[in-house]
Amino acid sequence: MVSFKILAGGYEAFVATYLFTATAKTSTLELASRSRTGINPSWLAVHPQNSSLLYAVNEIWNGGFVQSFALQGDGSLSAPLDTISSGGNNPAHVAALTSSGQVIVLNYSSGNGRVFNTTSAGTRFVAESTQTVTFPKAADIRESNPHQAYEYNGEIFVPDLGADTIWRLVPNDVVGSTDIVKIAGSIPQPKGSGPRHISIYKDRLFVLHELSSTLTVQKIPALGTNDASIIANASIVPSDGPENPLWAAAEILIPPPSRRFPVPYIYVSNRNKGTIKDPRGDSIAIFEHVGCGTRREGLRLVKQVFTGLHQIRGMEFGPAENGGDEYLIAGASEGSGGVVVFQRTKGGRDLKIVAKNDEVGTRTSFVWAK
Repeated sequence: MVSFKILAGGYEAFVATYLFTATAKTSTLELASRSRTGINPSWLAVHPQNSSLLYAVNEIWNGGFVQSFALQGDGSLSAPLDTISSGGNNPAHVAALTSSGQVIVLNYSSGNGRVFNTTSAGTRFVAESTQTVTFPKAADIRESNPHQAYEYNGEIFVPDLGADTIWRLVPNDVVGSTDIVKIAGSIPQPKGSGPRHISIYKDRLFVLHELSSTLTVQKIPALGTNDASIIANASIVPSDGPENPLWAAAEILIPPPSRRFPVPYIYVSNRNKGTIKDPRGDSIAIFEHVGCGTRREGLRLVKQVFTGLHQIRGMEFGPAENGGDEYLIAGASEGSGGVVVFQRTKGGRDLKIVAKNDEVGTRTSFVWAK
């Protein structure tokens, strides 16, 4: 038997904690607590060195916030340890940086982000030592909508849904400047595609595009260049969906290979925002990256797994060190479907539902507690 505590954010004023227990015969998902927070803790992140420290955004239209919490033994959260302005509107993503201990938040509706230094082992934000990063907006760009901060090899990659680009931030080395980071380049994406979230495996950049509902793969260009060459571009939507769908891709995950799951399959979530819903729910598409480094390099659809959930915005795999990478949790962001835990089967080529809880109808992001 294995047990995990899973925290889930959403568009209410609490973070839900679930207890997931799996045995050889059956699995259960119990709602353990609801911890009061600020409004709309839609995205959660754990401190990379302190797994008992949680960060949450307050996704508010007219000025958002970031909060820090202590994760208690029963999986519930303490009262907020600290709260600071996000520096903009509708913060949609927060990340704690492994390399520096700093925290970065992206404000979707303001076209900017804010970087904070922290003290007391990351529990408190230093208001006097922050930087607001405003992303450039060219004349032909709809607007800037930064949607994620992804740390890799000393850089922070920021997919910008409105600007159709991925910004590259690096530590600031300008003498005399108080800025924490600087924009060192960008990776242009197809016009109108709306890059939402990314994942990186080895030297390949995988981009999930919300507006075109496509998955692309490309090499990470050398810093200072803006090579936009795309190796492969694949639709992620099911071929047999409902009439007049309004597709909007949401999340991409590439769990690291492990003994039980040696192939790094790519899992992406579809959202149908149209009025006619699929009775099977929206799907999670599983892809395989094939022929890496050859002329046949590409993306191959393995399976569309229908989930019974509508508008999956968030999903997350469990920690590999505890066998948690066998399981994936996903939540509905519309309706009352709640959250579902899937088990990976066939080496990761398929998913099956093993537990469900609908006591909280919608959830948008997840963190597995260690």
